[in-house]
Amino acid sequence: MASFTLDDIKLCVPDKALTEQLRKHLENGNYEWKEAGAVKHHVKAGDTVLDIGAGAGYISLLAGRAAGPENVVAVEANPMMMEALRHNLDDNGAKETRLLHGAVVADNFDEDSVLFASRPAFWASSIADENTDPSRIVEVPALKLSALLEEHQPSVVSIDVEGGELELCQQPWPACVRLVVMEIHSSLYKAAGIKAILDGMSANNMTIMPWGTRGELFVLQRVKD
Repeated sequence: MASFTLDDIKLCVPDKALTEQLRKHLENGNYEWKEAGAVKHHVKAGDTVLDIGAGAGYISLLAGRAAGPENVVAVEANPMMMEALRHNLDDNGAKETRLLHGAVVADNFDEDSVLFASRPAFWASSIADENTDPSRIVEVPALKLSALLEEHQPSVVSIDVEGGELELCQQPWPACVRLVVMEIHSSLYKAAGIKAILDGMSANNMTIMPWGTRGELFVLQRVKD
């Protein structure tokens, strides 16, 4: 188990979930720095935060510092990360943060489980496709987005799901969500896919928040009536 410190947050990561590139990002402080900046700026006391694709727990812990750890729900699909994620939350004063295991899917997904690609670098893991190495595929619970939003009523949602965000943006989102911090994987979507993501969120009365939107990280805010 490797150990890293970012923002005085201690993160343990299984060696089998690390590549040299990922290790360097964790060591030099570049790991999820854009997401971290957006969360630090936008999450406030009184928010409820749903962190989809929690990874090692860094964003969940930053959100908990602002909103209170009891007001954060961390969702992670990769079974290789679950023990370390729970440890990281507990070890950094966030025992009250709820942890859910599963891959978040759109409401039109019909199965109770989904095939997931657990890749050598945990941050690159995603729902499996036809090109996935069969030795990397595991079956994990499928968690429908609308059910999560209905149960937890988040005001802020952080999404890092390595290509799964396109479908999640095509369905209705409840009015409780005021802000979305989302990494968009442009290499998978090209211009048409990015347009579909933004069009879907626009249909939910959300638009780009200039502060925090940078590169492939989009911050989306609800338009007030």
